[in-house]
Amino acid sequence: MIIVIKPNAPENDFNALKERLKAEGFRLNVSRGEETLVLGLIGDASKINEEQLKANPIVENVLRVSAPYKLANRAFHPQNTIIRVKDAVLGRLTPASAGAENGAGKSQLCVMAGPCSVESLEQIISVAKAVKKSGARALRGGAFKPRTSPYSFQGMGAKGLELLKAARKETGLPIVTELMSVREIDLFQDIDIIQIGARNMQNFDLLKEVGGMVKPVLLKRGLSSTIKELLMSVEYLMSAGAMEIIICERGVRTFDSYTRNCLDVSAIPYLQKETHLPVVVDPSHACGAAWMTPALSKAAVAAGADGLLIEVHNNPACALCDGEQSLTPEDFSALMDSLAVYAAAEGRRL
Repeated sequence: MIIVIKPNAPENDFNALKERLKAEGFRLNVSRGEETLVLGLIGDASKINEEQLKANPIVENVLRVSAPYKLANRAFHPQNTIIRVKDAVLGRLTPASAGAENGAGKSQLCVMAGPCSVESLEQIISVAKAVKKSGARALRGGAFKPRTSPYSFQGMGAKGLELLKAARKETGLPIVTELMSVREIDLFQDIDIIQIGARNMQNFDLLKEVGGMVKPVLLKRGLSSTIKELLMSVEYLMSAGAMEIIICERGVRTFDSYTRNCLDVSAIPYLQKETHLPVVVDPSHACGAAWMTPALSKAAVAAGADGLLIEVHNNPACALCDGEQSLTPEDFSALMDSLAVYAAAEGRRL
């Protein structure tokens, strides 16, 4: 249930209403927009007397929310959530706030780029410098790698995290990397954005623990997960305390096999309609082929994505993981040049 508060309602009266609802056992979510103040109630609202609430002089309207996801729901939080990590900004700013922040009146199209897996200090620093030079705002890279085969390269683990931190120190780029198990949580305390991969989207114990870290989280859609299931996983993170969630569409498994996955472009506008959270796209995993990545990246931008997660390797032919879907630094630079035009058409900047 959400309660819309009248403009200019006295703060004392608003606080009194909140205390009363807390005493009745509800968790509250307050969303203050430029023109609206919304109070979201989380709990069993079936016994709430709507007419009594509406009779309160500061209450403008009372609405029931039927969707099972509450904290992620745009009804609970009408304005867009903006996530800032160093120079990376995710989410669509209002024209007024965008103009005040960067003087151009445009929201950032946040591109996060780097190798599928960290392989050496020289490799990760080389790629980090290259993607930063081309305009990337964050460095992605895997230290722990979930692989279908137990015989495939599983990543460098804790040592890989240290190499990512070295690249961050060298370039200033924030790190995006995947956490696979609650056993490794302590190693991720200094990571800027924690990624939960597609295979762990419904690992609810992991989601609750990561949510309790209260850090930005990039959550990837599962290989065969519905949008509702994805949003319920978001809800797990948010109910545990993490409010800065980046939803990532990375393609779903279909009956066809000409690409690694099938990019669900329609998920982008739908998620932005249903939620207030930033939505990014991983075109590299969606297609599994480097030559397709530029086309899918442009499609994602045209559909309104807030950012992209792109794999870049300094020598894809010799990559230990997913070399076939990794762009070279030169190809990535060319893609960024073309994306600047697409971003501008959508009122964004790189």
